Amino acid sequence: GKKLGYTFNHRNLHNVSLGQGQELVAEQALDVAAKEGHWVILQNIHLVAKWLSSLEKRLEQLSEGSHRDFRVFLSAEPAPCPESHIIPQGILENSIKITSEAPTGMHANLHKALDNFSQDTLEMCSQEKEFRSILFALCYFHAVVAERRKFGPQGWNRPYPFSTGDLTISVNVLYNYLQASSKVPYDDLRYLVGEIMYGGHITDDWDRRLCKTYLEEFIKPEMLEGELCLAPGFPLPGNMDYNGYHQYIDDALPPESPYLYGLHPNAEIGFLTQRSERLLRTVLELQPRDSSAGQGAAGTQEEMVQALLEEMLEKLTDEFNMAELMARVEERTPYAVVALQECERMNALTAEMRRSLAELELGLKGELTMTSDMETLQNSLFLGTVPESWVKRSYPSTASLGSWFADLLARISELEAWTRDFSLPSTLWLGGFFNPQSILTAIMQTTARKNRWPLDKMTLQCDVTKKSREDFASAPREGAYVHGLFMEGARWDAQAGAITEARLKELTPAMPVVFLKAIPDDKQDTRGLYPCPVYKTRQRGPTYVWTFNLKTKENPSKWVLAGVALLLQT
Repeated sequence: GKKLGYTFNHRNLHNVSLGQGQELVAEQALDVAAKEGHWVILQNIHLVAKWLSSLEKRLEQLSEGSHRDFRVFLSAEPAPCPESHIIPQGILENSIKITSEAPTGMHANLHKALDNFSQDTLEMCSQEKEFRSILFALCYFHAVVAERRKFGPQGWNRPYPFSTGDLTISVNVLYNYLQASSKVPYDDLRYLVGEIMYGGHITDDWDRRLCKTYLEEFIKPEMLEGELCLAPGFPLPGNMDYNGYHQYIDDALPPESPYLYGLHPNAEIGFLTQRSERLLRTVLELQPRDSSAGQGAAGTQEEMVQALLEEMLEKLTDEFNMAELMARVEERTPYAVVALQECERMNALTAEMRRSLAELELGLKGELTMTSDMETLQNSLFLGTVPESWVKRSYPSTASLGSWFADLLARISELEAWTRDFSLPSTLWLGGFFNPQSILTAIMQTTARKNRWPLDKMTLQCDVTKKSREDFASAPREGAYVHGLFMEGARWDAQAGAITEARLKELTPAMPVVFLKAIPDDKQDTRGLYPCPVYKTRQRGPTYVWTFNLKTKENPSKWVLAGVALLLQT
């Protein structure tokens, strides 16, 4: 074993961890094991993609004439997407496949987290009470951050590969700190766990805030006084032995619900709805669409696409005449510049739509040869999805084609009304912009020029009115009224003038009109405010627009854990 360079764990077992040029070692191990009837374990085969075809041929050769006891075990990380499936089909077909499924639900995740330790672990620290309490809180924290992924973007803006290694290292750090200090260094522990151990995975600032807030709620002095609840109806247990903690989870943990993660029950409705929509979309895409499905079916598809295509071309208005609009602008104010930029972007999108639809129409009539791009467009129209060439020139949207096109016409109508005389509309449809940040910046630029304030020392103050769009006849003298905002994770109580608990089954209630006004940074009072992120769509993440500070009578941490955000589209 030493001569060949692989680990010789047992006389009948060869264990090779692939990567870093270990392919030759693996081949030598396979040759020896095939003759002697040994077992070979090849770990991390996903790290040697180019060698896998050679492995497939080698295993095919060894399948004949080898010792009857010869066995090969392969292990690999799951592929993040279908394009990353690199294991050859021959290996998969001739293998018995076993997958290690991650636990689902808080109950299984919490038991799994605790399984990383033992009674010996609980007894190894001199500050036993503090160590056990914080260890259990860390186990709950680990279970929460791992399972919260199932709620999609409302859980985490981006998925992260949190692992049991993060938990065990955090507990090692906890042990070292408690052994070295008579006082519990809560701040240090929260920083190391939240910013380094788990925070090292996190790339989104809002996710970092969420991670930090969980630790602030779970690891604090009150935990040693029996006053801390990890979730509604689930107090942090006192000093118990290892089996006692497992029993406590079975006896005391409430049934699985979003409340265990600090989320509202609507979060579960939302993610289950989206999962169902994806499933139905996949089923629809699997329907046969070529001529082999029968001439009647193919004819029906072409007729449907032709009718939709004609309707779209008829409803699309003419492009904006940019030369005429620029001549009509008396003063290129920040608002006028935004309007012109939006018109240019709209022209680029509608021009591509007209071009591609007209081309497909000629193709369906037989006057042009159907290209792959035309077939892709035809399939998108048939399936009710926004074509890729339009998406590239469009704005982020999760809507189906029908809703997307109706939304597009509404955006064009808003721009037409605005560019008649370029006066600021009474209320701005914030979701109707290709680039909503531009109009928000224009609000600050206008105020900065008027008052001669430095732009980089300004911020937007957000006041939620009690009125709807129809109640406003003119724009304010300073700032702007905006409408078209929706809240996810909670709702706005117009009477109380603050964020409050969402109503069941109201996933994204509409907000009243919001008054945005630019003020100097140092005039902003952040007490009793929740910094609420604004996103273009429910996908969150890269669709971030701005942060609106909204009034709250409850601790802002409640809304952080609930994943409360404002959306420009539902």
